[in-house]
Amino acid sequence: MLKFAVCDDEPYRVEEISDLISEYMEEKCLTDYRISTFTDGSSLLRNSCDFDLIFLDIQMEQPDGMETARLLRQREEQCLLVFVTVLKECVFEAFEVQAYDYLVKPIDRCHFKRMMDRAAAFLRRKATESLMIQKGASCEVIMLSQIVYCEVIGRKIYIHLAEGKTVSYYERMESIERRLNGRFFRCHRSYLVNLDYVCGCKGGRVRLPQGEEIPVSRLRERELMQTLLYHMKGRNV
Repeated sequence: MLKFAVCDDEPYRVEEISDLISEYMEEKCLTDYRISTFTDGSSLLRNSCDFDLIFLDIQMEQPDGMETARLLRQREEQCLLVFVTVLKECVFEAFEVQAYDYLVKPIDRCHFKRMMDRAAAFLRRKATESLMIQKGASCEVIMLSQIVYCEVIGRKIYIHLAEGKTVSYYERMESIERRLNGRFFRCHRSYLVNLDYVCGCKGGRVRLPQGEEIPVSRLRERELMQTLLYHMKGRNV
């Protein structure tokens, strides 16, 4: 089931976006979905239940849309965030909360459908991409979307997951790097980071959700920023 949330302090806008979602899903013959609606950020935060895609108005009473998005990310919510706004100048703030796209008011139906096409394809990939690791006589399957970063200590790889769990096993960093996809970047000889979780980079440190940081080598910092911008652009074209 695809779970959508619409959060806007204008009731008619909530209804408009909800109708657009329903129309799109019906056109695609997708019936397994649910839409939850909220008129302020506080109610969304109180009732958040692992949404796949949240449409979020920026200009609301506190907490406004940007602050609501920050609080969601602090709780490690990995949903797609689409800002609905008249403000185009918030791109750098949106970068911090890993926004997926913008919808500028008044909403253009063609733009909305193109965004939904991309989002649906992204969510399908996210649901199916995985990594199988061998641990002695057993194996474990890990969804790539849940991997925040990997680090090597000695001969062991430690995979740090969004849920706070860490999985360790024996493998070379070069080997796991070849098995991961383009969302992962080798920011340091001992670290691979999932670009979907990167909140910023400064002073030789990569910022991750919950304030966690990992090192980036001086020679790779510039390439990391360029790759990150390309990665974000690729999600939004």
